[in-house]
Amino acid sequence: MQFDTGFPTADAENDFLRARRRQVLSRLAAWLRREPDDVNIMLPFEEVVDALGRVGEHRVGLRVIRLDSIVGSVDRTRDFDRRFRPTSGRMRERWQRLALAQRRGEPIPPIEVYRVGDLHFVSDGHHRVSVAVALGHDTIEAYVTEVRTKISAEGIRFRGDLIMKADRRLFLERVPLSGPARAAVVVGDPWRYTVLSETVEAWGFRLMQDECRFLDRPAVAARWYVEEFSPVVEMLQQAGLVGARTEAEAYLSVSEQRYRLMRTHRWDDEVIATLRAH
Repeated sequence: MQFDTGFPTADAENDFLRARRRQVLSRLAAWLRREPDDVNIMLPFEEVVDALGRVGEHRVGLRVIRLDSIVGSVDRTRDFDRRFRPTSGRMRERWQRLALAQRRGEPIPPIEVYRVGDLHFVSDGHHRVSVAVALGHDTIEAYVTEVRTKISAEGIRFRGDLIMKADRRLFLERVPLSGPARAAVVVGDPWRYTVLSETVEAWGFRLMQDECRFLDRPAVAARWYVEEFSPVVEMLQQAGLVGARTEAEAYLSVSEQRYRLMRTHRWDDEVIATLRAH
């Protein structure tokens, strides 16, 4: 919200002080709530793109974007918090000059951002974003460059989410599922993606031994989903062994128990009955 006293210079000074005060109070509130350290940290662009897997980029041009879609920065993650409130007083002079210019209605150059999914990351114009947020604006003009990635940015909120995204990307590189199969195989613990990758690769190795021929990763992934995962999940659902877990989590859990109890890779009524009993 913008507060006006009729004295633009004094108002700009107060704008900065309010932004700093809000940043300090936000840190204190996060500490009192014992929230993770990354709650108020701006997302670093390179880490996000590395986790998702860069495919390419193209220039979109000048657009009007929502300020609440700007979640990170290319290189200024320590100067502002997640909501672009200044984290120190060292930028005060420059910040206030921009706030004064905006209050006087002077033209402000568009910022420059990278777009990843629905998220935007500032490469130039951090102070302009900070001032616009402090003055209660909803949108800002930006030159947009869109970055294409191997997996979607959907679901990224905090820095900790990047671990899950990176492990899922690596899983899909090792087990390149497509279409509905890609969306269906999901786990909640990033480490389980590594275990699932090894499980699928072991299944594919046994398959190639049985058929005495080589199959590439896409072929193994497609056949594993159709011949192993889907039938087994259906059996587990009928036996009431899925519960609140995802289908992939249930599949992994009972696969491990199956081998521990019966030393077999087969699936039949006897295996399901033994698993259910335990």
